[in-house]
Amino acid sequence: MSNVDFDADSFIESKLNEIREALGEGRALIAVSGGVDSTTCALLTRKAIGKNLLCVFIDTGLMRKGEPENVKRSLAKPPLKLPLKIIRARRSFMSKVRGLTDAEDKRKAFREAFYSTLAIVAEKEGCNWLIQGTIAPDLIETRGGVKTQHNVLEQIGIDPKKIYGFKVLEPISTLYKPQVRILSRRLGLPESACERQPFPGPGLLVRCVGEVKPGKLSVLKEVTDIVERAFASSGAQQYFAAVIDNRIADAPGEIVRTLKSTLQLHDEILNVKILQSQATGVRDGSRIYGRMVSILSPPEKSNPQTVLDRAISKSAEFIESNPEYTRLLIETGGARGRKPYSAIIRAVNTEDYMTARPLRVPWTMLRRVSSRILNGNLSLSTVYYDLTPKPPATIEFE
Repeated sequence: MSNVDFDADSFIESKLNEIREALGEGRALIAVSGGVDSTTCALLTRKAIGKNLLCVFIDTGLMRKGEPENVKRSLAKPPLKLPLKIIRARRSFMSKVRGLTDAEDKRKAFREAFYSTLAIVAEKEGCNWLIQGTIAPDLIETRGGVKTQHNVLEQIGIDPKKIYGFKVLEPISTLYKPQVRILSRRLGLPESACERQPFPGPGLLVRCVGEVKPGKLSVLKEVTDIVERAFASSGAQQYFAAVIDNRIADAPGEIVRTLKSTLQLHDEILNVKILQSQATGVRDGSRIYGRMVSILSPPEKSNPQTVLDRAISKSAEFIESNPEYTRLLIETGGARGRKPYSAIIRAVNTEDYMTARPLRVPWTMLRRVSSRILNGNLSLSTVYYDLTPKPPATIEFE
């Protein structure tokens, strides 16, 4: 269904009947993150069953600075007037993901903590139904094995009624992001909320690459705040930061030669490293998991903007020719001395989030933002910019 063919009024009428028929007089629960998917789903369901819908925000400890209170405050204001109950569950989530390094293991542990928390709330509040803001890309990526989306259950053989005590209803699961935005406007969501950039269900868990540690997570929250402020007017549909462990190795000679040829830097010295942290990618519709390659800095005799633009243009070709890697990065700032972590800036343009193109950014802006990041955090060694489109990379790092 294209955006042109999507009739929001007909969709609303059909889904209101579907929700009322399924739920009857029963109470339902929905976890609202403040994102456009879950908020739109909450507005649609409230329109159908009124006060029989309980909206909660689960404070996992994996959210951005001040997010629980900010979301509650924004949803309570007119015209939405959507009451939201905050569920404090930081200890439960952190204990579930402690010690895990694999991206899929982390996502599955988050899913278990998420539904176990909701099961407790549902039983206490007498809710027999869980409303989910699942959309079409969530189903496609989970079924295809690209990555586990925490809000996909029955489609992969998990019976929520048997395990958690509630049935699941997904009113907008046939829609893609542009259609959800159209629907959200029709339901009265303010424009700022309609165009709010996506934030992953597991939150910063999938941007804290590798093992999640309290100090590492704290660094990520600070860097996220800087990047979101800096890129807010950049024109990117999605922009964020990730933090990785600062472990690097020299790149094999063949990789260096390939990059020099690709970037037309035949007479220059090119310093290339392999980051030991692994990130997700996608090939032939399936998930892959591999290390990242970074150009440590543009050669001194080269125009850095030219190198940056050329690397963005050639990154997909490079990764597809070297399938053991999932991303091509470029260093945009470095600090003196050995530090435990490095940060990666990711900014993309996309129509449907199934494919995405890295944002072409002025080199001077990247240098300025990187300096701000490094000056504000003594635990960071390096800042990189991700040059890779989706595919072969995914938008998120895990």
